[in-house]
Amino acid sequence: MMVCGDDGLAHRLAGELRDVYLEKVTLVVPAAREQPLEMGRPVRAGLLGRVSLSRPPRTVPQARSPLGELRVVEAAEPDEAALAAAGVAGAAALALVYEDDETNVRAALVARRLNPRLRLVIRLYNRRLGQHLEELLDQAAIVAEPGIDLRELDSSTTVLSDADTAAPALAATAVAGTSKVVQADGLLLRAVERTPPGRGEVADAGLCTLALLSATTHDPAGSEGSERSGEGGPQLLPDDRAVAAATGRGIVALEAVSHTLAGPARRTFRLGAALPVASLFSRRLRWSLAGIVAAVGALAVASWVTTGDHPLHAAYMTLLDIFAINDPAVEEPPERQLLQILAGLVGLLLLPVLVAAALEAFGAFRTATALRRPPRGLSGHVVLLGLGKIGTRVLARLRELDIPVVCVESDPEARGLALARRLRVPVVLGDVTDEGVLEAARAHRAHALLALTSADTTNLEAALYARSLKPEVRVALRLYDDDFATAVYRTLRAAHPGALTRSRSVTHLAAPAFAGAMMGRQILGAIPVERRVLLFAAIEVAGHPQLEGRTVAESFRPGAWRVIALDTAAPEDRRPDLAAARSGDQDGQRGRGGQPAGLVWELHPGYVLKPEDRVVLAATRRGLADLLSGRRAVLDGVGQA
Repeated sequence: MMVCGDDGLAHRLAGELRDVYLEKVTLVVPAAREQPLEMGRPVRAGLLGRVSLSRPPRTVPQARSPLGELRVVEAAEPDEAALAAAGVAGAAALALVYEDDETNVRAALVARRLNPRLRLVIRLYNRRLGQHLEELLDQAAIVAEPGIDLRELDSSTTVLSDADTAAPALAATAVAGTSKVVQADGLLLRAVERTPPGRGEVADAGLCTLALLSATTHDPAGSEGSERSGEGGPQLLPDDRAVAAATGRGIVALEAVSHTLAGPARRTFRLGAALPVASLFSRRLRWSLAGIVAAVGALAVASWVTTGDHPLHAAYMTLLDIFAINDPAVEEPPERQLLQILAGLVGLLLLPVLVAAALEAFGAFRTATALRRPPRGLSGHVVLLGLGKIGTRVLARLRELDIPVVCVESDPEARGLALARRLRVPVVLGDVTDEGVLEAARAHRAHALLALTSADTTNLEAALYARSLKPEVRVALRLYDDDFATAVYRTLRAAHPGALTRSRSVTHLAAPAFAGAMMGRQILGAIPVERRVLLFAAIEVAGHPQLEGRTVAESFRPGAWRVIALDTAAPEDRRPDLAAARSGDQDGQRGRGGQPAGLVWELHPGYVLKPEDRVVLAATRRGLADLLSGRRAVLDGVGQA
């Protein structure tokens, strides 16, 4: 296994492959400097064997341990020489996780030429580019090895985004009651945290219970559960006995598993969308215009009643009086003269209102490309710190949920500013650690603070300052290190026991999905359970002795994996990628027994899994590795026979 990258995701992914999957890993990183794990904590690679490409490659002694082996190769860029020296020609899989999309694409093309049968996992932020990259790399394989069977390359290229993997979880962390959603194009899985309705009771499990939350959730001295939390930490995929015994503990329940249909969204006509009056004119001006229109209508009605003219003629005469282009009513009855005087007064009031409307509309058009400032009366919103790759995806997710957001960003060239401008989201430009910046973002009236900058210390400083402005504000931090996150969590909980504090690591959320894809698993997504991660994967039953020939109930292994859905499409009609969006011609496909093809998630416990079945699993990192090792044993036995 090979991993190439320049940030914390590369190191986290290499550790995942070594520690969980027990693989031999070669890590290619930029040379001659310590690598930041998440722009805040350096990696100490002194215990790892390093190979520098500044001199001829040499064999480095590998440490023997129960875990896999890790070799580090230093290279300024993942060019042909660096990849060849690292052993890409004999690698089974390669993950390219550089921050720059262009670097990953260029390295993928070189690697595919050096090893056409290599399984590639590529980190890309650009979604549109990722949609076409697989076809491009397949064509590169044909050029490198003419006559190659493309069917052997199914799922050989997987494009993932750490931002897309982490954004739903981060958005859900900041907002109470928001579901944890895994959406991989056409497949949507929704889970939600639930608390027990009363003391000594168990929360509603929905379709099934995915996890039990920490027993120390309400203890100020407790901590968010991680891999080292012990029995008091979160329990992933518990059995019914464990759930029944865990009275008073919160749970993560699976709510739904479904397909989302592809195709153009239906366009509905809305007056507000066609006529953006609210964005052009202020509320005070709109009320002024409404009052003048009402006054004109009242004068027209009064003229019709007093003169006996036709209603249209009465309205016409009223407008002439308002615009002062009618003859004076010198010889008219007193009622007509009074109405003309009142119409003149309304005309005088109309003139400044029309001028104000013109100025406001002109100003709205001028500021259409400018960043909005937070309104004075704003409250109950989410303050989002950082508009980099992660912050941009989280912003889009929050706006999809119609949650009001105010962004804070120090870089005037940040990639997320364009999205904020397009979505008309208020932005405060400035360093969050400077005095007055959070006040300008109305943090003292915010519902939650979501600190997603790339520096742990900046996120912590912002959280502490926000708590000084509003002690009960909900805080969600992006923190890399588990020990540091535990210390921060305990300190904030002890200082503010009534406020909710959460911490998440982007690399911790994304690394299991990248590792699973390198091992040939179709990873649909991941959700956080405090500081742990639960994966969702599509698995072919054939070749897995832990699944094949067993009932759904028998295949369930508590703490490791659980079958949550079954793909009922016939094998010949089955889509290679379960997560791909369903097109219109696939909606009419029939499954086995003539039933409509699709996902069945309310499975009977006695259903026997057949080799031709494909299932959706919820699995822990170690559980997914155990499934893979079981399949390997079967394949090794077949090969020896």
